[in-house]
Amino acid sequence: MEISDLRREYSNLTLRRSSLLLNPFDQFRKWFNEAIEYPILEPNAMQLATTDCVTPSIRTVLLKGIETDAFVFYTNLHSRKALDLKRNNHASLLFFWREMDRQIIIEGTVERVSNADAELYFATRPRTSQIGAWSSHQGSSIDSRETLENKFKEFSEKFQGKKVPMPDFWGGFRLLPTRFEFWQGRPFRLHDRFSYTKDLDWKIERLSP
Repeated sequence: MEISDLRREYSNLTLRRSSLLLNPFDQFRKWFNEAIEYPILEPNAMQLATTDCVTPSIRTVLLKGIETDAFVFYTNLHSRKALDLKRNNHASLLFFWREMDRQIIIEGTVERVSNADAELYFATRPRTSQIGAWSSHQGSSIDSRETLENKFKEFSEKFQGKKVPMPDFWGGFRLLPTRFEFWQGRPFRLHDRFSYTKDLDWKIERLSP
């Protein structure tokens, strides 16, 4: 089969202007809760797009908090994504829930989460994930899987019987949206698309598919 022959028809779910909530955060929570109930596997998995002002980069990260004005995620502060955001604080998020034929694109600016808030979240992580954060300098070159596993063993022994502290190279980010787009797949590629753009208030527009 040729790649060009790979296609399927989209669902009969609809998205109408009359059903949209006025605040895009409320609309996101509505769809997010529906994705949890569907159920979607890891509905909080999102693609994070960044750029160092020259080369764009994208990867999947996990949403770890929804605030009144921001979406929160955590990472190694020496990772490519963190270094990109230090150079250019504009970024985009993409949630894709294939089983429901839904996408949400969120664009905005990013700022660091406070160390106090990052430490509160770090304390809730499984102990193995806490030790994993110490064991990996994310994105750096290593010579073998054995090296990584030895690092994990080393830090497991170092913190045995102790609370695992948050590394100073680990933290969180808040993306403050300036634009949302809600996409609902429809038959014949006549998808429903609506954008929310930030002005004095949120402006809602239907977009051509």
